[in-house]
Amino acid sequence: MGANRSADGPGAAGGLSAGAAQGPGAGAVGGAGAVIRVLLADDEHLIRGALAALLRLEDDLQVVAEAATGPEAVAMARAHRPDVAVLDLQMPGADGVKVATSLRAELPACRTMIVTSHGRPGHLKRALEAGVRGFVPKTVSAQRLAEIIRTVHAGSRYVDPELAADAISSGDSPLTAREAELLELAENGAPIAEIAERAGLTQGTVRNYLSAAAAKLGAENRHAAARTARAQGWL
Repeated sequence: MGANRSADGPGAAGGLSAGAAQGPGAGAVGGAGAVIRVLLADDEHLIRGALAALLRLEDDLQVVAEAATGPEAVAMARAHRPDVAVLDLQMPGADGVKVATSLRAELPACRTMIVTSHGRPGHLKRALEAGVRGFVPKTVSAQRLAEIIRTVHAGSRYVDPELAADAISSGDSPLTAREAELLELAENGAPIAEIAERAGLTQGTVRNYLSAAAAKLGAENRHAAARTARAQGWL
């Protein structure tokens, strides 16, 4: 991986982010005994359990909660107030980026990072816009992940170098925010009338937006456009 432990800065593994010591059970400020409280969220139970077991071998890391869905991750974060939330990108209910957005608003002292096997460039951009401080593939070792958790907790950012390079070379999404919103509503086959009602737009306006989105992506219809946008990480 690209970054190394020197990015953590002196004492980063033991230091607490600003405000992280607030709330019940937060780690002690400073000193060798400071512990980073971690939330793990992944819908694959085997992977989550194995990762939790490995991280618990680190003296300065404490896995205080686990979650299998997006809404559960938000609930566990509210209840346990972790210092760092390690979030899978693809989870039922809400993906990791949406969870990170919620935590940024509700628990600003909690640093967030995404661990994913679907590292599309668009996912990285959405994650950074949501305030995510780390973005790494699931191929990372547990030891390296522990180092990145310390880096993120210390206030620095870590992005996998290959994912960053892909994001730079691929450019930005051609879709407007409204086009992306409507494509996401159309993704599961919802009819135009339903999309229009949910978006608060007329059916003609929805058709125009979806046609424009399909044209930009070179797709034959809105369903194909939604699949293309999802594959690129733009939804």
